[in-house]
Amino acid sequence: MSGRRVIGIDAGGTKLLGGVVDDNLEVHHRVHHLWGAADRAAVLDAMVESVEEALAAAPEVEAVGFGIPSLVDHARGVSLSSVHLPLDGVPFREVMSERVGLPVHVDNDANAAVLAEQRYGAARGADDVVLLTLGTGIGGGLVLDGRVYRGSMGAGAELGHMVVDVDGPDCFGSCPGRGCLEAVASGSAIARDGAQAARAEPDSALGRALVRGEEVTGVLVTQAARAGDATARAVVHRAGRLLGAGVTGLVNAFNPEVVVVGGGVMEAGELLLEPAREVVAERALRPSRDLVRIVPAGFGVEAGMLGAAALALEEGGVA
Repeated sequence: MSGRRVIGIDAGGTKLLGGVVDDNLEVHHRVHHLWGAADRAAVLDAMVESVEEALAAAPEVEAVGFGIPSLVDHARGVSLSSVHLPLDGVPFREVMSERVGLPVHVDNDANAAVLAEQRYGAARGADDVVLLTLGTGIGGGLVLDGRVYRGSMGAGAELGHMVVDVDGPDCFGSCPGRGCLEAVASGSAIARDGAQAARAEPDSALGRALVRGEEVTGVLVTQAARAGDATARAVVHRAGRLLGAGVTGLVNAFNPEVVVVGGGVMEAGELLLEPAREVVAERALRPSRDLVRIVPAGFGVEAGMLGAAALALEEGGVA
């Protein structure tokens, strides 16, 4: 067991997952936090509290890595703009380092996740990797020629905001777009489409849940689909095909060796990935479509947390 430790924090649109991680990427303590429509102060306070909880379990940690759902100026450690959290313009690295008393490293949450998967997980050994994280929204990460690609100022690889349907539904959060991949294939999109299907099909499992007063969430739709409900399966299948349309564009643009799909929505497993692969096989260009592997994240929902830890290990000179 390694004696060198860091803390990795993955902050999503509605929840936070953190852990004390060593340089073998083994997790020794986990912390969880949920938030709703929190303001900036409450979100930052929750992040600090999570670090303090982790520190109480492992006071010997050397640094903290954060993956946040924001466009991040990586060089300066500044959160430029966030669709899902009130972090616009926050000098994140400076603020959090001062508050937690440790060196802080920060990047976009999907950049962190793709780092973990490319270095240690489902895409280990591949130099060209695309990652999509499907949760409340859809994050994107790119490793091109072995290096994380961030764009000219950290705003690159926002793959969830590719437009796949120009006349599609409005996107979520503060995104001004319509028909973005996030708007049609995220957990929020599955919840929206599931609720519509529940109203249209009152005899389905989703319809009966709605009658009982239950909220039709992405999790509920996924659970009903896995249990065999035809209406829920149709919702997930449609999301999978739209995901495949997005992946087709990414395969054509970047010719990756591996496309990794992670996030909480991947609880749907092959119910989501199989139709996505079918669309890629139908519509992507050769030879890219014949060579690419489309796989679930090796670290599952912990990819972002482990990636944030890997960021701290690499940038802090620990790894």
